[in-house]
Amino acid sequence: VWCTLHGSVFNLILLLLLACHSKAVLSDPGMVPLPDTAIDFSDLRSQSSRMNERGCEGWTVCSRCETYRPPRAHHCRVCQRCIRRMDHHCPWINNCVGELNQKYFIQFLFYTGMASLYSMVLVVSAWVWRIRNEREGDAEKEGEETPSKHLIVAHYIILLVESVLFGVFVMVIFYDQLVSIITDETPIEQMRNRLMIKDRGSSSSSSSSYSQLPHHPPHTRKPKLALLREVFGRG
Repeated sequence: VWCTLHGSVFNLILLLLLACHSKAVLSDPGMVPLPDTAIDFSDLRSQSSRMNERGCEGWTVCSRCETYRPPRAHHCRVCQRCIRRMDHHCPWINNCVGELNQKYFIQFLFYTGMASLYSMVLVVSAWVWRIRNEREGDAEKEGEETPSKHLIVAHYIILLVESVLFGVFVMVIFYDQLVSIITDETPIEQMRNRLMIKDRGSSSSSSSSYSQLPHHPPHTRKPKLALLREVFGRG
């Protein structure tokens, strides 16, 4: 009964894991559509002030896609497209993690961590159960089953180490994704802001008045609950 129950629960987790992985692979991460015709950017500098007056501040031009891209969009060298709120290009899903598929990617990480944790519990429980049976069982068969016993123990150790390493690795990525959502900063934006702060600190040593200027964030901060709803929805 217990074997059937644990097998059903573990396979259910694997089914949800594969479903979320498929959604993350096949979903559009938020690619910026390419223009039907080539756009002339020759007069971009002369119209930059007009764009700011119209409220288009934050829009940039991608020299590789040759199109306008909205704020917080970045170009992916692998996909050769600009992705809205691009987090990174993940080889696990062979796709970018962006504005539209980040939810499925995080769910994939969550179920993968659950599968690793559940497998660790099953391996440890089976190991403890086997040790108790060996202590309570007859000692005559112990010497006869020594080779198979060593193979089973080695199998337990390999499964346990693999589950721990894979689970820790996935949970670290899962935590990093949640932090990027709550702080409303993708890893690309975090790196860019760190470079800006570093440049500002180096320039402040030569100009004391510049260091007293207030720092304007690249975008307005939202409540954490609102940021989570933007990614996961209201459900």
